[in-house]
Amino acid sequence: MYELSEHDFIRLTSFIKNNFGINLTQKRQLITSRMSSTLMQQGYKSFTEYIDHILSAATPDDIETLLNKLTTNYTYFMREPAHYEFFQNTILPDLVRKHERDKVLSIWSAGCSSGEEPYNISMILMEYLGSSAAAWDTRVLATDISQQALAAAQQGTYDLPPTIPSSWRQKYFVPAADGRRHTVAPKIRKNVIFHTFNLMNPIHFRLKFDVIFCRNVMIYFDQPTKDALIQRFYDATNPGGYLLIGHSETLNKDNSPYQYLQPATYRKT
Repeated sequence: MYELSEHDFIRLTSFIKNNFGINLTQKRQLITSRMSSTLMQQGYKSFTEYIDHILSAATPDDIETLLNKLTTNYTYFMREPAHYEFFQNTILPDLVRKHERDKVLSIWSAGCSSGEEPYNISMILMEYLGSSAAAWDTRVLATDISQQALAAAQQGTYDLPPTIPSSWRQKYFVPAADGRRHTVAPKIRKNVIFHTFNLMNPIHFRLKFDVIFCRNVMIYFDQPTKDALIQRFYDATNPGGYLLIGHSETLNKDNSPYQYLQPATYRKT
């Protein structure tokens, strides 16, 4: 295993935090263990040599490898189901009333990883709107910093967990060519727009959002980074719109501009 000096540890963690918001200042052993094999495979003689390259000449693929090694893109269908229940039973009735005339819902899955969340949202939209779904623009924006995660998301093929209702397996999935996994049905895949996006960047999308899902992403951020991101989310949220974060995450109630509704669920009043 390669040795990671204090100087190199500070250089690398500062670069990652400043550019991607990810705080790894307490993860020295994790960095050493996860990156040593990459350094060996790529022919680096030391962490110093590797970090020199990252700071001066890294390609997008180099950054992708680094971030994928040091973060976990873990998600699944129907994760934190209380959110989906609230989305279907409370948020959607409110938004459908609000947008009865323009029939446009603006929803963002921020940090979508391998795609289960935005597809899950789209399935709930189809369930709720039923036969009138075709009259609505419900396309979900799904973003992630990882090209690798987005490639898997766009492929849309998964091992389905038992959390998927059996009726959904019939309506929203088709058996994959391998005969074991399932691929998201075309009508659901067409309802999701995937884009690469770094959450540290300014948020300048065409529309403001009725709902932002950003769940289990901010676990990697320190408090000032979270506070700044929440303010950017707030500015990008329509009045009366919603923010849903992971149940293991919290907002600073003293500084948060959103109104608390219930655990991990907030609203712009």
